[in-house]
Amino acid sequence: MNFKPPEARSASSTATLYGSGSSTVTAEKALSFISKGWREVRSSADADLQLLKNRANSFKNLADRELENFLNSASKSPFSVPSITASATLNPAPHAEIDFVRKLQPKLSEIRRAYSSPDFKFYPRPQIKVNLSSIRNAIVAEVGEDEVEDESDRFTNSSTTTRVRFKERAREEGQFGEFWEPIKTIKSRLRELENKSSSEILEGIKNSEFVEKVKSSLKAICKDPYESKEVPPLDVPELLACLVRQSSPLLDQFGINKGISDKIVESLCSKRKNQLLLRSLPAGESSMIESENINDELDIRLASVVQSTGHCYEGGFWNGFWSDFGKHDVSDKKRHVAIVTTASLPWMTGTAVNPLFRAAYLAKSAQQNVTLLVPWLCRSDQELVYPNNLTFSSPEEQESYIRSWLEERVGFKADFNISFYPGKFSKARRSIIPAGDTSQFISSKDADIAILEEPEHLNWYHHGKRWTDKFNHVVGVVHTNYLEYIKREKNGALQAFLVKHINNWVVKAYCHKVLRLSAATQDLPKSVICNVHGVNPKFLRIGEKVAAEKERGEQTFSKGAYFLGKMVWAKGYKELIDLLSKHKKDLDGFNLDVYGNGEDAHEVQSTAKRLNLSLNFMKGRDHADDSLQGYKIFINPSVSDVLCTATAEALAMGKFVVCADHPSNDFFREFPNCLTYKTPEDFVEKVKEAMANEPQPLTPEQRYNLSWEAATQRFMEYSDLDKILSNSGVDRRFGRRNSGLTKSASMPNLNELVDGGLAFAHYCLTGNEFLRLCTGATPGTRDYDKQHCKDLRLLPPHVENPIYGW
Repeated sequence: MNFKPPEARSASSTATLYGSGSSTVTAEKALSFISKGWREVRSSADADLQLLKNRANSFKNLADRELENFLNSASKSPFSVPSITASATLNPAPHAEIDFVRKLQPKLSEIRRAYSSPDFKFYPRPQIKVNLSSIRNAIVAEVGEDEVEDESDRFTNSSTTTRVRFKERAREEGQFGEFWEPIKTIKSRLRELENKSSSEILEGIKNSEFVEKVKSSLKAICKDPYESKEVPPLDVPELLACLVRQSSPLLDQFGINKGISDKIVESLCSKRKNQLLLRSLPAGESSMIESENINDELDIRLASVVQSTGHCYEGGFWNGFWSDFGKHDVSDKKRHVAIVTTASLPWMTGTAVNPLFRAAYLAKSAQQNVTLLVPWLCRSDQELVYPNNLTFSSPEEQESYIRSWLEERVGFKADFNISFYPGKFSKARRSIIPAGDTSQFISSKDADIAILEEPEHLNWYHHGKRWTDKFNHVVGVVHTNYLEYIKREKNGALQAFLVKHINNWVVKAYCHKVLRLSAATQDLPKSVICNVHGVNPKFLRIGEKVAAEKERGEQTFSKGAYFLGKMVWAKGYKELIDLLSKHKKDLDGFNLDVYGNGEDAHEVQSTAKRLNLSLNFMKGRDHADDSLQGYKIFINPSVSDVLCTATAEALAMGKFVVCADHPSNDFFREFPNCLTYKTPEDFVEKVKEAMANEPQPLTPEQRYNLSWEAATQRFMEYSDLDKILSNSGVDRRFGRRNSGLTKSASMPNLNELVDGGLAFAHYCLTGNEFLRLCTGATPGTRDYDKQHCKDLRLLPPHVENPIYGW
């Protein structure tokens, strides 16, 4: 095959032609590598032969000197005929030696003259001859290409020159062959060895695994550009059709519905349908077009063009900016789930307890590996957050505490990993803010499925890899109604407005699916409402014990009402004090025990004392404590909760629950012991009703709905994990098993472009320390500090993330 000159090629074959030039360079490199190896072998052989020649010359010189001394001594010695004695019979006669020397001297003189001649060459330097043209012919015979022609010609000429040199030496060796038979014999043996070794080496190379790989590589890259089927590029109508179809959500906002958009797309594609679309498909697939609509045809057309360019699309539009090529291989039999949360025990808060139980019950099925990633606080922050002055000197010590606490409650040994990421406690926000890139603490080989507990909280100031680029599937679980808390602060309305849009921003950019525990949370993109939390099995066992006591006719509850929660105003203390102060007379004789610790404890207690309310304040304790099991009524007037864990626990223990008629309590309405109120007057009636009656025992179905087994099943269903884990052979980019040419779901759509743009903008903004501080970030949280490096045994941030690695 002969290549046409560049000016003779068409513009459409430019990309293919570029590939052929690359193959020529590859062939030249391969032959150059082989030539270099044989040049090294030849140089080594030359050195050995030169050493042999030097030693032979030394032997020759020594022999010449000895022969010359012998001849001189023989010519100068006076020979005489001695008398025959008895000793003469034992030794040869001296005249015999004289005759031998006289006969040998002419021959020796001729040999000396021959050696002394300047034209005498002792040893023709043999060279190991390897005809690289044979290698070239073997490769080209398999590949069928001409790219290696120039390179092989060069080696052919070299081998030809070598053969000429050997012929010249063959003629030279005839000059003195009759005088020096050993040299002739050695040369002939070397020539036979050279020819034999060359053929054997050549045959070995031809049959070697290395050459097979070279041949297969050349077959792959050295293809005839005119044999490949050319796919014409997208023309203007097709590009416009793609733009209109991807912009349908935007056009819908301007009153152009989807039906009109489809008609526009159909009209743009109809003119080129039979010419371009059919020509772009492989043979035998034209029948597919007749059964598909115009959108499907456009998808196939796009897939053909993308496939012809060799482009491999991986994720979002901005994926190339910081994509992680070590992403978990979804073909593995066992998947990996990473649960990232914003709090950890011994801080008894919902985001510390519920993700811990979720990790335990996901790992219990043993269908997937699970890692729980929790924040690590330095000693100074631990003293501010953890109760009862409990602190840890190392992550291992805290991990041991967490596992002991969990196993005591679930009753089985949970097989999952616990890892830590650097965190700092924010007094202003009363929460833990991640320091540095949290995603880097999950290795690339385990980056498969991520569950972000409180995704908005984790990503407010996240400056690092995009979660949806590093992980195959990202699920967010919304725990907290941040807007409700912010509205209570100074300039709360403005702050809530900004936080609402920031939450939409980060959740849309970093999650594939979002689960909201109740409708009390902000309506976020890609979200569904489902309670995916259960209660500690210990509370269900207490409820079963209470039901058994009732069946035996025993008294189960000996105390009245109580309230348990962190003592901050937003946790329902304001609503509680308002209700009791307004209806102090209606609830005469009603006493309420309050359990909790918190930053607002002093203010809450002083306000209750000032209003002369019947509230008994006690230190916070575990809800399963024996001292709390005797209460019959749990009061929870909070409207800031998303799904109150304490309410679920009280119902599981068989108690009455009096709570507000609020979206956060929708899940509990199905339980007969849940008494909801709408007005303050209704609150008084529900309290009196609970005081006058006994709660009903839970049915088996109600107990199951409160359990973590049911919560895990709901989580798997609503997060789509059941489909993902059961269909691990699906190509994530196409949404189906990859078999040849499919419809192009890999083309980035408008939503992906928007999400990628939001993630890129967020990454740029969170990289500026001044902007971080202006939006309320804790100073120094862009990167972890020296104390975190020491506690977690991390490399310094400037080493872990060098500037040139951006």
